[in-house]
Amino acid sequence: MKEKINTPINVIGHTNPDTDSLCSAIAYAYLKRKVTGENYVPKRAGQINAESKFVLEYFKVGIPDYLGDVRTQVMDIDVNRVPGVAGHISLKNAWKIMKEDMLQTLPIVDDEGYLTGLITVEDIAKSYMDVYDSCVIANSWTPFRNIVETLNGEMLNGDIDERVSSGKCLIAAANPDLMESYIEKDDIVILGNRYESQLCAIEMGARCIIVCDGAKVSFTISKLAEENGCFIIRTPYDTFTASRMIHQSIPIGFFMKQKHLVTFGRGEFLDDIRETMTKKRYRDFPILDWNGKYFGMISRRSLLGARKKKLILVDHNEPTQAVDGIEEAQIMEIIDHHRIGSIETMGPVFFRNQPLGCTATIIFQMFQEYNVKIPQKIAGLLCSAILSDTLIFRSPTCTQVDKDAAEKLSEIAGIVPEEYAAKMFQAGSNLSVKSPEEIFYQDFKKFELGDITLGVGQINSMTSKELEAIKDKMNPYLQKALSEHEVEMIYFMLTDIMEESTELLCAGNGARELALQAFSLPQDTEQIVLKHTVSRKKQVIPALLIALQEE
Repeated sequence: MKEKINTPINVIGHTNPDTDSLCSAIAYAYLKRKVTGENYVPKRAGQINAESKFVLEYFKVGIPDYLGDVRTQVMDIDVNRVPGVAGHISLKNAWKIMKEDMLQTLPIVDDEGYLTGLITVEDIAKSYMDVYDSCVIANSWTPFRNIVETLNGEMLNGDIDERVSSGKCLIAAANPDLMESYIEKDDIVILGNRYESQLCAIEMGARCIIVCDGAKVSFTISKLAEENGCFIIRTPYDTFTASRMIHQSIPIGFFMKQKHLVTFGRGEFLDDIRETMTKKRYRDFPILDWNGKYFGMISRRSLLGARKKKLILVDHNEPTQAVDGIEEAQIMEIIDHHRIGSIETMGPVFFRNQPLGCTATIIFQMFQEYNVKIPQKIAGLLCSAILSDTLIFRSPTCTQVDKDAAEKLSEIAGIVPEEYAAKMFQAGSNLSVKSPEEIFYQDFKKFELGDITLGVGQINSMTSKELEAIKDKMNPYLQKALSEHEVEMIYFMLTDIMEESTELLCAGNGARELALQAFSLPQDTEQIVLKHTVSRKKQVIPALLIALQEE
């Protein structure tokens, strides 16, 4: 049976999620679920910052699960849910299951569901062709129950739940005098209805006699067998058929492969398993679930039906800002308020891009367009995003549309924008206790222009004193970040919200010269302080890119 996959559609922001990116993903996933009834799930592509954490805690909303890589995984393909079987079942039962379900490989599991081995059609064939050991029934600890079921028989005497632990299996075709020379203690003896042969086998210490052709067993033989601890099984088959079939009672655990099994987890990426599957010429491969237990089987053919992960991108549309593996994903929609980047899609998608101060404003408009009531929590998230992205309406990216949206959302959320925003920024700007790395990645993005890639981070604070305190530890870290990201230039904006100004730190060959040119500053400028500049998107990035083009 093939596993039916209810493929979720992940709504996700950029890799260093800010409040807009995170809150817009949560709100838009809610809207899409309401409108379509389908499985839209908000995700985050990175660690959330202190400001965003404050917002989610304030409105009692859970943090979205992390999704760091959207390459196709084992969970994205059809898995054949072949049930695992116990290692004690007989070869006959295993063959029956494989024949009915047209299986080439059968997984063997323990009582807790962990994979213990595999048996294939080839293994079963070899068990008939390559085994010449008359003690194999005992060596494999075959349950008497298996023998009874395989021979379609009945246990007349003995415990059906015991196992064969010693002795060989043979046919008593000779007269009793000759039988005495080859029957030994604990043997399993296949014979007919001759009283003398049955009596001889019991007296010689046979562990079990198998009476063929459905012959009746006399009271005397039954009594004698009980006294001597000899089991009696009666089968409707003749001695030839019984001797041929008893081999099928051996537990499959005796012949299964149990060492060096090649297994894959549901979370493994197809890129990683494809090479292994090519090298190992097995027909089927077991899949383990998240707890390491057996889940199902796949083959190389299964990879052909792999489903790409479905994504909706919010608050970004450039590959450098997107989650890893974006080139393998199926992008369904893009909702953004930034410049249009170079991201490519396999086919047409719904792309909504508006020159507003915040993605959350666009989502608010879509709630109104679909006539969907905005819950208090969602309103709080959307309003928080607008206040954050527009720096309480001080950013030049802020429009009247953003202000109107924030006003209506604040009423639904039950907050006073200015008072709430002060608490939000204060929670997010407690920078003195944070490491340079934590500060740097609080809001960092990459931008491409031809062959040049720029990295631009930004931190906002309500006080210039706090920004001055972290400046000395950020300058050395920029060199490390430059190397880690393999970009040509890195900039970091120390933005004072109340003063509406930014000090620009830079690293990289030509980074300082480019900034001075972009903002028409003298070459002897020591500190690059940009008055009336708070927006990375509308003020800093465009100026840097224009300066690059002029070069």
